[in-house]
Amino acid sequence: MTPKRVEMGTLDERITGALVGAAVGDALGGPVEGYTPEQITERHGGRVHGVVGPWNGDAWRTARPIAPYHKGDGHVTDDTLMTHALIRVYTTVRDHLDAYAVAGHLVPDLMTAPRWIPELESEALPLQRIFLAEKWLVARLHYGHVDPREAGTGNIVNCGAAMYMAPVGLVNAANPAGAYTEALDVAGAHQSSYGREAAGVLAAGVAEACAPGATPDSVVTACLDLAKDGTRDAIEAVCEVAARHSDFESALRPLREAVAPYDTVGPDYRAPSLGARRPSRLHSIEELPVALGMLVVSGGDFRHAVLGSVNYGRDCDSIATMAGALAGALGSEVPHDWAKTVAESSRLDLHAPAAALAEVTREIFDRDVRGRRAHEAAYTALAGTPCSG
Repeated sequence: MTPKRVEMGTLDERITGALVGAAVGDALGGPVEGYTPEQITERHGGRVHGVVGPWNGDAWRTARPIAPYHKGDGHVTDDTLMTHALIRVYTTVRDHLDAYAVAGHLVPDLMTAPRWIPELESEALPLQRIFLAEKWLVARLHYGHVDPREAGTGNIVNCGAAMYMAPVGLVNAANPAGAYTEALDVAGAHQSSYGREAAGVLAAGVAEACAPGATPDSVVTACLDLAKDGTRDAIEAVCEVAARHSDFESALRPLREAVAPYDTVGPDYRAPSLGARRPSRLHSIEELPVALGMLVVSGGDFRHAVLGSVNYGRDCDSIATMAGALAGALGSEVPHDWAKTVAESSRLDLHAPAAALAEVTREIFDRDVRGRRAHEAAYTALAGTPCSG
């Protein structure tokens, strides 16, 4: 891979880029989710190059399998709804999170606070929009009273937790190991196996992307340093292939072929195999390796990474959410016209969550510094010698 450096931005700029970028990727990918690159080209008369309308046009209200969701026209999906919900937990707790914060704050937020749901074009509880794998949080934690640290066991193993873990990486900006550890704890309430692992690795990648001098290569390296089992193998295989391409058009099929041995869903995304989404140390979700692959193909360019993810098809709203978060955190500019369209169409302020998270991130960092200094002082007194360095 040939590193491409991106101009260093401030913490606020990196957080804004990641979160706005994730929402834009989500909205662009939503209307073509579940289809193949060939079907996308046939439907749109070529590749998707920006915001497009619903797959079934005005029949979106009743056309299966998408109904009743208005996917397209700049509407974000549950990826962004869950991301913003997690940010609200951070702004309430104002500290690092764990599985108990999910039970104590995220689940009530999903169940009790009506919000504008773009795909429903109405106010509703987020619980009424999120997918079955996210409804699991409510069933297990609110109704089942399961230990939050173990509640993810038994759930569908998919990208449900990884798709909204960017805030954990941002709170731990430039600290991939810290982001990985925190995300694994948070995601334990939601996912197990390679679904939980992907959440940790995505958070680590976002944290590395915030570091001064970070590149797509350094992001992939940080992910490989921390990833385990099939997740690591899938990322390595996909990114090795991605390094041979500099345009997403030529990379679409090779990236799918590279991730296929690790993906349990199978060739037909809408008809998963009988072995799909079960725990395994040999497998990986598809979305994270492909998002990282598109980051490599694009050299870190936001537009290229997101459009590659969108035109890949399959679970492309989540792939583009992850690629958008990573490229945005690296400092690549999110196209203003895309962001404006998504914000207006979704009736969301995409910048307010970023500003809130940046403020909380600074508070958490200051508290962490005080804790480290207290530990150093205690250790020095205990050991009887000054700490080295």
